[in-house]
Amino acid sequence: MNLRVIGAPMDLGSDRRGVDMGPSAIRYAGLAEAVRGAGVSYDDAGDLPVPQPEGRNPDAERPETGSANYLKETRWVCRRVESAVADALDGGETPLVLGGDHSIAVGSVVGASRDRQVGVLWLDAHADFNTPETSPSGNVHGMPVAAFLGRGTFGDMSWARANVDAENVAMVGLRNLDDAEADAVRDSDIDAYTMSDIDRRGMVPVVEDALASALDGVDALHVSLDMDFLDPDEAPGVGTPVTGGVTYREAHAAAELVAETGALTSMEVVEVNPILDSHNRTADLAVELVSSALGDRIL
Repeated sequence: MNLRVIGAPMDLGSDRRGVDMGPSAIRYAGLAEAVRGAGVSYDDAGDLPVPQPEGRNPDAERPETGSANYLKETRWVCRRVESAVADALDGGETPLVLGGDHSIAVGSVVGASRDRQVGVLWLDAHADFNTPETSPSGNVHGMPVAAFLGRGTFGDMSWARANVDAENVAMVGLRNLDDAEADAVRDSDIDAYTMSDIDRRGMVPVVEDALASALDGVDALHVSLDMDFLDPDEAPGVGTPVTGGVTYREAHAAAELVAETGALTSMEVVEVNPILDSHNRTADLAVELVSSALGDRIL
């Protein structure tokens, strides 16, 4: 495997600064050495340009209904993420996008599915399934799954639509959803697993089922890892921490199961916020989980 790292230091999708420093924190945590230690070649393409929010109007380009802050800038960044991911895949490399907030997933999933159909494993405390019509905040980092599946107003935005079926999207670790968002997930064909499911059944069988759904009828897997998937005691430096999350070993078990599929073609790690972290602990853990997903093992 040849890994191409693409930085996307985006924080316009959230209402808290700091995740724009996530790509630097993850690199500083020894990403290159860890990847090479897992037997994977490493190519760092640097960071994509991202507009700064200062002096910009978050409502400059509003959707026809509802609210989506910094939509124009988000589209601009996601199109560049899409191109970078698609170019890496066309060149025979595996793209790893470093966020930034989770809005960049629109670009990475669209790019990953440009010339192929992919399944998506969404590891997150949040479903990110709001639309501009249902979002209470207008923050796009809570909307990327709805966006790439073309729900609501996003159905009219061609830049956001991915070649992904809802049946091939599986979410693991959910524990914080808005009411309308939860209803939408229940009414969709997404395979969704909450922390209660993990408590009752265990991480391994839940992730095995999630991967089976994501890969049903497709042979390419995109993994979207929001570091708030983990409990804040494990990963304190995240954009939107939620208590009651995944443990250190559960997270590694999930990543190891991803590697065992042999289907991983693209990945992103998002929402690392060094301002809220302790001694770069969350970025260190992000590096470990990427290595596990790439095949690194204890023995």
